[in-house]
Amino acid sequence: MSVCTAIAYKTNDLYFGRTLDYEQSFGESVVVTPGRYRFDFRYGGADDRHYAIVGMAHVADGFPLYYDAANEKGLCAAGLNFVGNAVYANQPSEDGRTSVAVFEFIPWLLSSCASVAEARRMVGEITLVGADFSEKYPCAQLHWLIADRDESIVVEPTADGLKIHDNPIGVLTNNPPFETQMFMLNNYAGLSAYEPENRFSERLTPDFYSRGMGAIGLPGDLSSASRFVRAAFTKLNSVCDGSEEESVSQFFHILGSVGQTRGCVRLRGGCEITIYTSCISAAKGIYYYTTYKNSSINAVNMRRVPPDDDRLAVFPIDDSLHVTMRN
Repeated sequence: MSVCTAIAYKTNDLYFGRTLDYEQSFGESVVVTPGRYRFDFRYGGADDRHYAIVGMAHVADGFPLYYDAANEKGLCAAGLNFVGNAVYANQPSEDGRTSVAVFEFIPWLLSSCASVAEARRMVGEITLVGADFSEKYPCAQLHWLIADRDESIVVEPTADGLKIHDNPIGVLTNNPPFETQMFMLNNYAGLSAYEPENRFSERLTPDFYSRGMGAIGLPGDLSSASRFVRAAFTKLNSVCDGSEEESVSQFFHILGSVGQTRGCVRLRGGCEITIYTSCISAAKGIYYYTTYKNSSINAVNMRRVPPDDDRLAVFPIDDSLHVTMRN
């Protein structure tokens, strides 16, 4: 199972993105879906008049299987592994509710919703079906972070039904479920970005021998629970002037705090790494990304793709090292 981290970060505008951490790539590209592309949804019929979408996806049989994306209205979504907890319906609904296959949840949502408020209402009226896209691409166990410039929510399919949680900190990792992650933050309420105060005892005269000691106790391991705390602490204490340039730069620094280095998580199939890190400028429709090998920031602007086009615009990832020689 992959271990990923997603955040929604608001400065003057909303910036949204994630790390994809896994031991292998699936051939993903940055994909722009124009407003006239024809979606043939598994249970909902066809739609060729919808909001344009940009995000990271694997294109299979002409369909964009989005990992994370935003639409032209600034609504953003990312799907993260939720292995062992995700529970879906086995069959489409027969009670009149809209049925949505898991693999098409992000394009279904972003093609028709302009805000979290709309997403909250529409998600509350669906049946999420655990259908395979194909024999080659079985259904993944996921939950989702959804955000606009005003609010964030988490959508979790569980044994108790499809849950929608308010997310006041704009962070999501994998397991345990979101409500448990939020509760566990209580254990770290004493952490601070400032120098510590001596509350141990009046008899102790501490020697604060290093900067950053107010954050002693911040977990440094690579588990999803620890990454949730670390990403939340880093994001919520981040200082930024709000410009596009600094917001994007700061965003990558925040997610850099939870990056996976090859060799630190070893699996039978290899070593888990941060395959890519994304940052979507929701207001501008620009998808920025870096990869494990290529730390230079690359970008795709969805507004440069004709909005009335009916074909996917696919931009392969640049995963080669770029070095600027200065002498």
